[in-house]
Amino acid sequence: MPQLSVIVYGPNTQGHLTELLDALETRPLPDAEVIVAAVGDWARETAEGHAPDTVVVSLPEGTSDAAARAAGAARAAGRWLHFVHAKDGLPAGATRLIAERAAELDDTVDVLLFDHVTTTWQTAAAPSRDGRHLAAAGRAVLALDDASDLLRLTPLLGNRVLRTAFWRAHEERLTTDDEPGAAYATLLHAERVACLNQVAYEHRRLRPESLPPRAPEDRFALIDRYESLLPLARDRRAARAVMYDLMVRDLVRAFAGEHLPDAVAREFFRRASLAAVRWRPENHRRPAGLEGVRHGLLEEGAYAKYRAFQAANRTRRAARKSVRTRKRQIGAKLRDQQYRRALARPVDPNLAVFAAYWERGVACNPAAIAAKLAELAPHIRRVWVVNKENAALLPPGTDHVIPGTRRYWETLATAKYLTNNVNFPNAVVKRPDAIHLQTHHGTPLKRMGLDQMDHPAAAKGLDFAALLARVDKWDYSVSANSHTTRMWERAYPARYVSLDHGYPRNDVFYTATAADVRAARERLGIAPGRTAVLYAPTHRDYEAGFTPRLDLAALADRLGEDTVLLVRAHYFYGGAASPLTGLRRSGRIIDVSSYDPVEELCLAADALVTDYSSIMFDYANLDRPIVVYADDWETYRTTRGVYFDLTAEAPGRVARTQEELTEILSSGAWRDECAAKARAAFRRRFCEFDDGRAAERVVRRVFLGEPEEALPPVIPLEERTPAPTPEEANA
Repeated sequence: MPQLSVIVYGPNTQGHLTELLDALETRPLPDAEVIVAAVGDWARETAEGHAPDTVVVSLPEGTSDAAARAAGAARAAGRWLHFVHAKDGLPAGATRLIAERAAELDDTVDVLLFDHVTTTWQTAAAPSRDGRHLAAAGRAVLALDDASDLLRLTPLLGNRVLRTAFWRAHEERLTTDDEPGAAYATLLHAERVACLNQVAYEHRRLRPESLPPRAPEDRFALIDRYESLLPLARDRRAARAVMYDLMVRDLVRAFAGEHLPDAVAREFFRRASLAAVRWRPENHRRPAGLEGVRHGLLEEGAYAKYRAFQAANRTRRAARKSVRTRKRQIGAKLRDQQYRRALARPVDPNLAVFAAYWERGVACNPAAIAAKLAELAPHIRRVWVVNKENAALLPPGTDHVIPGTRRYWETLATAKYLTNNVNFPNAVVKRPDAIHLQTHHGTPLKRMGLDQMDHPAAAKGLDFAALLARVDKWDYSVSANSHTTRMWERAYPARYVSLDHGYPRNDVFYTATAADVRAARERLGIAPGRTAVLYAPTHRDYEAGFTPRLDLAALADRLGEDTVLLVRAHYFYGGAASPLTGLRRSGRIIDVSSYDPVEELCLAADALVTDYSSIMFDYANLDRPIVVYADDWETYRTTRGVYFDLTAEAPGRVARTQEELTEILSSGAWRDECAAKARAAFRRRFCEFDDGRAAERVVRRVFLGEPEEALPPVIPLEERTPAPTPEEANA
């Protein structure tokens, strides 16, 4: 008997079934079967064109979702059932995570709950708010009476799996086209539940305008849902209170958000009021504030009062919005005046402003330059621009300004030196006696600047005239190699001076000691003797959000207990929003998406696996193995544009499929002679100026005004000594 039956059901709505089955087919499933209850010819043909071991149940056009689920479940042989709608998705490794957690549970558990992300026609993989409830439940097996807050999880059948025997016992009640109602019913019928606080489902909301219109009377189904659910909670005090709160919340929201004919609205309000009174628990307390007022008016059945309350609320919100808009306009005008006055003051020759990654904090090349400046020119005051959210994360004693504040504009107006690895805002004026230092934050494989004009996916939203206006403010542009210098001069044509000094952030790869390497690994929890592989994929312009391109759990299993995967999502997506957040499997997979500095991750890693990220150029300075995972090279090359063929000039082995990558890592090919030769050629081309003294050269040239010939010369590549490898550090 398989552990898990994945039941994909429904029509091939907008073609999404294809990508769902592709995901299931390309990621081998542990002890699981896939059954497709295909509604209509398109869904059947799509399903039959995939893996031969997929069971296809052909259903006629128009078969309801509930009937399709039942038909799929009737063919299932697994101990657990996971119902996945054909329009939805499964993140990489999701089925494996579910199957492994389910295998830990005995037959007293009826439902296993887990987290999900939501994709719409506007956004991709937005995190849910369910995590706090799942985290509170932990991994214990619970009775619903002891965990009634789990009823507050998003009511989807896809974010839970049901024990097959439990499904069969309650199939009649759970077979309904009202999916939220069925999802609530699974918990109200369950004796015991368990949780998995990880994302294992992608719920896709289709654009309402693409769906058949709803009749006004369809809104009454919401009332019917709760009228049928609340009797199931009659003898469960805590569950009944939660369900009542959910009912009143949903009824109030539906009434407030719908533009219904007056007769339908009155009847909806009347029925909703009766339900609110009928099912109100004894001693129930209404919420505070406006929400409590809404609840009270609903329970009173005061339709006219509720409408008057709505109208008054709309008027109040409009007035507040007008006041806020006016305040913003006045504030902007005032700040502009303050900035203009500050620009009339003399430039402070001992003031330097630093920023990195759109005000994220102390990082990258600017951080390395600021540290060296403190050493060589301590009389120059260093001020960082950091957004409000990250200000609390700054090292103690860091002088900083928050964007948009009065001090921010005054500081930028009077600073002699402005250093950034991106660009300062358009409104920042370039004073003749101020110096703008552009450090960049990577070696370009992908096309940048003006070279993006021929690639619409990459250039989306770019104002090239404004970009050139910002570039014209640069006095200096830092470069790590001749390739980069040439590409910057092509992509950002202006009169700045190219500083072929190396990337300051890479100095640490030559100055770090064995103790530094050991300390980095200890902070990450990597035991001595284990091989740490850093997986750092880049952003795709043709994707709205971060989607892991590997089944990380499967990869970790194949590589064994002695390998640790450090997984870092691109900073565009943010650590909190990453579907990887919290992903750990016995310490063998560690989400390091929010870990800073990234250079420390590189020091801790025995090898790097990446795709097209510029981290490969930095990591090459360590002269450690690099594997390129280029599963979508043709798509990336076409949509983003590239400056050279990475698959032909890679810094090591190249894999095009997960199986190839697994073989490279498990066979030792990642560090064989062929890989070493490729890495050596790559280092000669792209580690040209990085030697451990880049920050010193930049500081002496830009801040101390020393001539080029007086700067420390670049050490030849063959004479450089990179930081010790983890194996050497632990020897």
